[in-house]
Amino acid sequence: MNLLHGVGDFFSLDIGTNSMRIVQLSGSSQHGWTLQKFAYVPIDQKLTQDSSDLGKKRLGEAILGAVEQAGIKTKNIAIGLPASKTFTSIVETETLPEKELKKSFKYEIDKYVPMSMNDAKADYVILGVSPNDPAKTEVLVSSVAKDYAESSMEMIEKTGLNIVAMEPEPLAMARSLAIPGAIDATMIVDFGEKSTDLVIVYKNQPRLVRSIPGGFGVLIKAVANGLNVREDQARQFILKFGLDQNQVEGQVFAVLNAHLDNYASELAKSVRFFQTKYINGKVGGIVLSGYGGIIPLFPEYIESKTRIPSMKGNPWQLVRTTAEQQRMLMSVASEFAVAIGLSERSND
Repeated sequence: MNLLHGVGDFFSLDIGTNSMRIVQLSGSSQHGWTLQKFAYVPIDQKLTQDSSDLGKKRLGEAILGAVEQAGIKTKNIAIGLPASKTFTSIVETETLPEKELKKSFKYEIDKYVPMSMNDAKADYVILGVSPNDPAKTEVLVSSVAKDYAESSMEMIEKTGLNIVAMEPEPLAMARSLAIPGAIDATMIVDFGEKSTDLVIVYKNQPRLVRSIPGGFGVLIKAVANGLNVREDQARQFILKFGLDQNQVEGQVFAVLNAHLDNYASELAKSVRFFQTKYINGKVGGIVLSGYGGIIPLFPEYIESKTRIPSMKGNPWQLVRTTAEQQRMLMSVASEFAVAIGLSERSND
């Protein structure tokens, strides 16, 4: 999915709540990828939320600082768009020859965008013949408010960088975390600071895209209130003890379980929805990213609730890295799913 198209060398930028990640790869999906340059830069949460001109200027300066730290020379950049700012769905249309389908869908896309086309930027990708009905073709449609997209473009371009692609973060994440060669469908879940992005990949294509409100920040507040500790202490408790019932007399587990039970129910609901639509589709595994791959015993907890094998995702699975790069990335490697996925995208 490219809301803008471009060619040539580029690097990717993923701006999170508390940090930004930059990645430049060489290679291809056919021959494998090699990590060339990267940067991980902690940032103040207030900076990412400041929409004033001064705030945008400071964020732009922080981006340039990260680019310089990584040693990247190209000006071409691909950026991720938060799920909260985009709308993505998979729709079905009549199967036609590809040229005819592209021509007709240009005039139909407005039917699938939840706002006036005057106020939106939209794009689509033809996924192929529907697994359910050979007379139908599935198309992934994604849109973003024009004001938000143009504001992001202006901020980036004022730094002298050249945007060659914008892509919804869940799609980039799914690209780096999907299990190569998987026969069954895979649910990929990124448990973030404020929300959870969820993508179900089936037959090498995304078939369901969701964003669930509430993330790690909700757990921090719950543990802080439940154990009467400061929020920074609550964060440390969760990351150290996680869902281990034998730690701190089970107090951290008890608080987390009360909140994560509903969260697990949302994952199970998504599985049921997918399997209702794709009769022959089975979700054979859940891949967890973000805090879902960091909180101790989180995969085991999700597996116990959903009865689906769950594991920590590895966004670096298709990327060759040196021993020195691995050492530098050790503590933050799991946070690069979106940045790597953006860099692994096709730039057709």
